[in-house]
Amino acid sequence: MIIDHNSPYYQRPQHAGKYNGAYYYSKEIVENIIPKVSTDRSWLTINAKDAPVPSGSIVFIHNNKYPQFYSWLAGKKDLILVCGIPETMDMVRHLGTPIYLPISIDVDYVKQFRAHKTRDVCYAGRASKKENLPNGVDLLQGLPREDLLERMARYRSVYAVGRTALEAKVLKCKILPYDERFPDVKRWQVVDNSEAALMIQKELDRIDG
Repeated sequence: MIIDHNSPYYQRPQHAGKYNGAYYYSKEIVENIIPKVSTDRSWLTINAKDAPVPSGSIVFIHNNKYPQFYSWLAGKKDLILVCGIPETMDMVRHLGTPIYLPISIDVDYVKQFRAHKTRDVCYAGRASKKENLPNGVDLLQGLPREDLLERMARYRSVYAVGRTALEAKVLKCKILPYDERFPDVKRWQVVDNSEAALMIQKELDRIDG
């Protein structure tokens, strides 16, 4: 069983619309990761609040800043909680067994958007996260993913975190820090979805024997 971004229980935040990053990550998980993993467990690839999640499910935690948004999972048994950054693991441990799986992207898909650099610097991310940026930085927000990648590829440097930072690196952009939680941009190492599938399989084999 897979509960994903197409579930009627998933309500995308109004400010993010249909271009929410978790939505695109869920699509890649379903298309590029789950088919390569052998398990009898069910999957929850998005925060589909109040969905009927079976005991033993594998749950992807997308919100690293506010993991309490997953508190509705309390009481579910034997959950495996997939965390994209190690710091999140302790914050959700009360809900199940957390495992660390580096955030990943579809590298080949992103590569096709590489382009000649004609612009200096931009910010790519949500409007709510841009408070620490210098004045005058170009803002790439609220764009369909293809448009975002096409435009971001033109910049030499990008203020970005998470999957957006990985995409920017594949596009040969320099990553700049702006989020005080992530001062070291070296933490954003490119991992392909196929590599992530192997990693999660290893963790599941360890847990399930």
